[in-house]
Amino acid sequence: MTPEQAREFWDGRYGDESYLFGERPNAFLERQADRLRPGMTVLAVADGEGRNGVWLARRGLTVTSTDISPRAVAKARALAARHGAEVDARLADLETWDWPVEAFDVVVGVFIQFAPSDMRDRLFARMKQALKPGGLLLLEGYRPEQLAYGTGGPGQVENLYTEALLRDAFADMEEVSLASYDAEIAEGSGHVGLSALIDLVAMKPEAVAA
Repeated sequence: MTPEQAREFWDGRYGDESYLFGERPNAFLERQADRLRPGMTVLAVADGEGRNGVWLARRGLTVTSTDISPRAVAKARALAARHGAEVDARLADLETWDWPVEAFDVVVGVFIQFAPSDMRDRLFARMKQALKPGGLLLLEGYRPEQLAYGTGGPGQVENLYTEALLRDAFADMEEVSLASYDAEIAEGSGHVGLSALIDLVAMKPEAVAA
């Protein structure tokens, strides 16, 4: 899928006035609240209509939210305005975006499984690059078992995560927790029902003094 096709696809998914994945934050992200402090800088990758970025901003974090869809970015800005939250919502093709380097205390990736394996490798590398030393990665996705449930996510097994895949991709980070489990979720009309989930919390190593 070209960037133009991706933009058209997601603009279509986000075309309604309602929020496809709801307006509440992702449950995994909410569970990480104790790790998040006001003043932290955070990058919400492919944040869609902004539900997670807005929640983070309302907690006092400085948020940069990205998405490839102009429609999603507009809705993210509207959601932020309704909540009196300040979010830097940016239109970004993550393949060509000028990713900041060591700029964020936290990088959040929730259900960003639109990427085939080669693009995913680059995406993960840039997410790590964007973290400051000691920064926190919060990642949630679907496992291959999700295909049988059909309650959300991509239809391509190669886009889904396993524990082995994530351990390999983030072997250069300190694993704080990695959990595979099934749970009922209700996130708008886009994610509803029993789901095969996998959550990773990892920390970028501190810089080594010269």
